[in-house]
Amino acid sequence: MKKTGIIMAMALVCMACPNNQDQVTSVADYDNHLNSEKIKTTSKFFELWNKKIKPDSLQLLSFGNVASEYSRYFKGTGNIKFLKKAEKALDKAVEIANINKEGYLRALARNYIAQHRFREALELAEMARQLEGALKDTQSLLFDVHMELGNYAKAEAYLDSIHNPSEFGYLIRVAKWNDYKGDLDTTIRFMEKALAKAESSRNKKLMLWSYSNIADYYGHAGRISDSYQHYLKTLALDPNNAYAKKGIAWIVYSHEKNGKEAMRILDAITENYQSPDYYLLKAEIADFMGDAKRAVKNREQYRKSVMDKNYGNMYNAYTIDFALEHTKQTNRALNLALAEVENRPTPESYHLLANTYLNMGKPEKALGIVQEHIAGKTFEPAILLSVAEIYKANGLVDQVQTLKQELEDSLYELGPIVGEKIALL
Repeated sequence: MKKTGIIMAMALVCMACPNNQDQVTSVADYDNHLNSEKIKTTSKFFELWNKKIKPDSLQLLSFGNVASEYSRYFKGTGNIKFLKKAEKALDKAVEIANINKEGYLRALARNYIAQHRFREALELAEMARQLEGALKDTQSLLFDVHMELGNYAKAEAYLDSIHNPSEFGYLIRVAKWNDYKGDLDTTIRFMEKALAKAESSRNKKLMLWSYSNIADYYGHAGRISDSYQHYLKTLALDPNNAYAKKGIAWIVYSHEKNGKEAMRILDAITENYQSPDYYLLKAEIADFMGDAKRAVKNREQYRKSVMDKNYGNMYNAYTIDFALEHTKQTNRALNLALAEVENRPTPESYHLLANTYLNMGKPEKALGIVQEHIAGKTFEPAILLSVAEIYKANGLVDQVQTLKQELEDSLYELGPIVGEKIALL
């Protein structure tokens, strides 16, 4: 082997090895959570209410309770069939409800949000608003939907309508609003206030949500140890929480550069949790480790998973990138990107379309989309990287260098593999 080849090989090996200087995790902290049992997808409570449902049933409480259990099973397993079963039960509840109909409309709207059926969710939210019951809950829902749809002026109006700094629901939404504006310090400050509310209430559901979400924000801010500790707090309350385990795996991979341990964590998660995007993360880590066979295997598992029609539009963003990067199906990527813009005209969706045009050899068309729909409207590092690549393709050197400096501060969020792209800008 030539000397230069030896040096390159050594560099790749070192890159995939643990970085002890940046160690914040300890296997002893989370190892016992990796052997958690398979989630039970039934219970005496579920069976009690499910037995009351007949083909011509009008048992409103039965449909509501069964839907709630199905939603819980979906969160625990990632299995899309439970989300669709919850939808079916809520559909029936909305149909037969004369009392608290707005509550069932809101629940069905949130089910649709989880399925990325945002326009349908908006229709249901508007129906609930007309009924006026629990108006603040509906206004909160409308804020959430309009944020998903990119209707930021309307979202801000609904945020103002629920203004109450002493309420958990307001605090988490004003945090989300500031995150959208790119003010991470303010976002974290409001999230910490929301967390304090959740802890003082001893509400397990609110605490779980707060711990896992603030862990994400701490990671964005480079507070890796704080992020790790709050993922551990999530697992202390819910040992099966796949999201928190994935968060720890990301720290191990992106911060500590320990691909082998990150893969071990993700392998443990995917034993009992079904979510197609986890396979793409495993493929990325396999690439980082230089394990091409494992990378191909996980990408194939992703491809097979998203063939399930029940997913609808849920994984379009991932599939667009997959089509561009791996299967080179640019026409398929274009059709999906156009559908995403129609369904959800946000900077995130327009970035998918712009990136597709760049990959199709149409950098000027991509630049036009950036200038009209993306520039100055989002602070997401992954999107800014695509913007920088589009600027580069159009010869806009100064703009590339400006973004490159920002992106170098976001290496943790982007991960080691993507970090290599930044170096090439």
